[in-house]
Amino acid sequence: MPDSLTIRSLIARAVVAPLARPLRTASGEIPAAPLLLIDVATDQGIPGRAYLFGYTKVTLRALKALTEDLAPLLVGKPCAPQDRAAECERAFRLLGRQGLLGMALSGIDMALWDALGRALGQPVATLLGGSIRALDAYDSFGLIDIKDDAKRLERALAQGFRAIKVKLGGGSLEADLKIVREVRGIVGAQTRLMVDYNQSLSAPEAIRRLQALQPYDLAWVEEPVPAEDLIGHAAVRASKLAPVQTGENWWFAADMAKAIAAGACDHAMPDIMKIGGVSGWLKAAALAETASLPVSSHIFIEASAHVLPVTPTALYLEYLDSAGAILKEPLPVIDGKVTARGSGLGMEWDEAAVAKYAA
Repeated sequence: MPDSLTIRSLIARAVVAPLARPLRTASGEIPAAPLLLIDVATDQGIPGRAYLFGYTKVTLRALKALTEDLAPLLVGKPCAPQDRAAECERAFRLLGRQGLLGMALSGIDMALWDALGRALGQPVATLLGGSIRALDAYDSFGLIDIKDDAKRLERALAQGFRAIKVKLGGGSLEADLKIVREVRGIVGAQTRLMVDYNQSLSAPEAIRRLQALQPYDLAWVEEPVPAEDLIGHAAVRASKLAPVQTGENWWFAADMAKAIAAGACDHAMPDIMKIGGVSGWLKAAALAETASLPVSSHIFIEASAHVLPVTPTALYLEYLDSAGAILKEPLPVIDGKVTARGSGLGMEWDEAAVAKYAA
């Protein structure tokens, strides 16, 4: 490896990639994956790659421009993710790092770690002091229509998944009960079953619904109330009707610290795109260990497979493949487990697919 890997340029490309199954949530449907592909080039000819998930096509143009506008903060400087992250934190202290800016900064951090791994010919997990290993994963579904999804649930079991998550909150309590009853009937009593309300309820309504769902042995309830409502999450948790999972909308480790202080959750689910990339994830993992919180990932299966092995309280990798359509080799599921690839984060763009799905 060269003595110093120096950042030469940064470009971003927007794509809308097809999903294996459209994702229906209580907040609306995501029919395809709006992604921003980030490519960092270095003077030494070693690239760094990462992608962002924009949730809706509406974000892509602004996210692309913002990400590329950050290049002057990086170009000519060493590919040192922790140093660059600290500089950006200072640069944007008055503005704050939430929203699109936080996403862009996290994506750049991931790309820099990818470049370092490529330069050394090593997986990012190894750079972090760990090693690549097979991680327990759960299959992540949207709102279920049992007529369409029964075979998909059966396929998940055949792939070896021993945990499955479904989304709720698209209608009445009776609709939730029907979904959970039918899913539990297919997956059986031995499969862990989690539910995700995607922030759609008030705390009293969440408690009412969880009381009715108690017979179905839920492993956790995810974001039953708005993500920023820490008091509401704490109230649902205090009901002891189901373990509370939250964290995919924490912005950097400071948000996580606030949630822990509020007693808002039994489980933590940092999103590597919002928590600060690989560098931010390391801070989150340390907080989770101190608070004895089991940690599961949120989407971004490729990068998450590198950081979970160095997370002391790691539990599950969420299997929701948003980028497989534009990768040369999507990560496979083997016996319900996912194993990272390297060097770097182990991602190579399928340029034909990138051109086909360009936004």
